[in-house]
Amino acid sequence: MTEETGKSFYETGRPGIRGWIFSTDHKRIGLLYLTSMLTFFTVGVCLGLTMRLQLMFPGHSIVPAHVYNSLYTLHGVIMIFLFVIPGLPAVFGNFMLPLMLGAEDVAFPRINLLSWWLFVTGAGLALLTIFFGGLPDTGWTFYAPYSIRSGQNVSLAVFAAFILGFSSILTGLNFVVTIHRLRAKGMGWFKMPLFAWGLYATGWIQILATPVVGITLLLILVERIFHIGLFDPTIGGDPVLYQHLFWIYSHPAVYIMILPAMGAISEIVPTFSRRTIFGYKMIAFSSMAIAIVGYLVWGHHMFTSGMSNTARAVFSLLTFLVAIPTAVKVFNWLATLYKGSIVLQTPLLFALSFIFLFSIGGFTGLIQGALSTDIHLHDTTFIVAHFHYTMFGGTGFAFFGALHYWFPKMFGRMYKEKPAKLGWLLMFLGFNFLYFPLFIAGFMGQPRRYYDYLPKFAVPNLVSTIGSWILVAGLIVLAVNLIRALRFGEKAPANPWKAATLEWETSSPPPLENFVEPPVVTQGPYDFVGKGLVKG
Repeated sequence: MTEETGKSFYETGRPGIRGWIFSTDHKRIGLLYLTSMLTFFTVGVCLGLTMRLQLMFPGHSIVPAHVYNSLYTLHGVIMIFLFVIPGLPAVFGNFMLPLMLGAEDVAFPRINLLSWWLFVTGAGLALLTIFFGGLPDTGWTFYAPYSIRSGQNVSLAVFAAFILGFSSILTGLNFVVTIHRLRAKGMGWFKMPLFAWGLYATGWIQILATPVVGITLLLILVERIFHIGLFDPTIGGDPVLYQHLFWIYSHPAVYIMILPAMGAISEIVPTFSRRTIFGYKMIAFSSMAIAIVGYLVWGHHMFTSGMSNTARAVFSLLTFLVAIPTAVKVFNWLATLYKGSIVLQTPLLFALSFIFLFSIGGFTGLIQGALSTDIHLHDTTFIVAHFHYTMFGGTGFAFFGALHYWFPKMFGRMYKEKPAKLGWLLMFLGFNFLYFPLFIAGFMGQPRRYYDYLPKFAVPNLVSTIGSWILVAGLIVLAVNLIRALRFGEKAPANPWKAATLEWETSSPPPLENFVEPPVVTQGPYDFVGKGLVKG
C-alpha cells in the first residue's frame, strides 16, 4: 500500500489532460464517457429542438426538406449511438461496477481505454460528414435501398456507426469478465447489486448482438462501393433482408439501453424507501430473461413489410411474452416502496418518473405488438411517441436519476435539492407535453418523418413544440445546479444517502485503488440494518 492510497483518484496519477485521456483508471474513463456523452447529448437536443420548431405550425418552414431530413438523421445517430446505447453502461458501469464488486478496476483496463478511444473516433467520423459530402439523410436506421442510392455521405456515417459498435463490444466483454472474475471475497452471484446484474445481461447482448449490425453496415458499404446486389432490388438485392439484419441487432439494443437503467432504478428504490428490495432473485432473473427473449422479437418492427401471417403471429406472441419479465420488475419496485420509509429526494423522483413513463412506453408497445392495431399505427407519430417514452422516458430519466444518485460519490460534492427538484419537475412536465400529443396525432393518422403536415394535426404539434421548450428549460436548470455543485457544493460524506451497497463503503470520491483494504462481503445487498456489510 502506497502513501497515496488514501487520496482520491483526482489527486493521483499523471496530471493534466494526458493524465485523463491516457488513463486506464475505470473511474477516469467513466468520467471521460460522461463528458463526451453530455456534449453530444446537448448537440442532439439542439437538433431535436430545431425539428420541433419546424413542426410548430403547418407550412411553417425554418429549414428546407432536405435539411430537415439531415437534422432528423443526425439527431437519431447522436442520441442512439452516442448517448442512449452507451449511456448508463459506459458511464456508471465503468465508474461503479468495480466499486460495487469490491474490485480495484475492470478486468481489462487497457481495453477499457481503447473502447473510449473508439467511441470518440466513431463520433468524430460521424461529425466529419458535415464537412465531407453532405450530411446523410437516410434516418438513423440507414434503410436500404435509399441508403445505397443517396448522394449524401452515407458511407462515412455508416463506418462511424461500425466503429462505435466495436466500442460497445469491448465494453460488454470487459463487464462480463469483471463480474465473473473480480467479485470481492464472499460476494456470490446472489450477493451482487442489481445494477451489476443489469450490466451482466447487457454485456452478453453487446457481445452477441452487436457484431450482426456491424456486418450489416459493412454490407451497405460493400454495396455502395462495388454495386453488389445485396439490398437494392434493381440489381437483384432484397431490402427486407436489410431490415431483418438491422433489427436482429437493434431490438436487443433496446435492452442494452434499458437493462442498466432498470439496474440503476433497482439501486435507487430500496435506498430511498429504506427497505430491502422485494424479490431480489426475480429481478435478477428477469434481467436475464429480458436479454434472452429480446433476441427473438425483432420481427415486430416489420409487420407491414410482407412477412407471412405465421411469422407475424409468432413475433406478435413473443412481443407480448417479453413484457412479462419487465412487469416483474415494475411489480417488485412498487412492492419495495409499499410501506417503506420513503425519503422523497431527487434520485427517487427520477426513479418514480422512470416507472411511470416506461410503463406508458411498454403498454403502447403492446398496442403496436398487436397485428391489427399496428397496421393502422405503423409509421405514424404514435411510433415516435412510443419510442421516446421508452428511450428517453426510460433510459434518459434513469440516466439523470443515476447521475444525481451517484454524483456525490463521483465528485465528492453535494448538489442543492430545490433546484434539482425544480429541474426534474420541468423535465417531467415538458416531456409529457412534448410526446403525449404525438400519440393523439398518430391515432389521427399523421405520418412520421415528414417535415410538414396537414392543418388537422396543428394542435397536437403546437402543444408538442411548447413542451419541448419546457423540457429544455428543465435540462438547463439541472445542468446549472450540477455544474455549480462541482465548484461550490458541500463536501459529500462517504454515504450521504445511507445506502447499503458496497460502493458507499469507500470515501467520496474514491481513492485510486477504490478501497484502502480489500473488502470481504458478509451479507447480501440492500440490508438496511446498517451493520455487518463488509469487514476487513
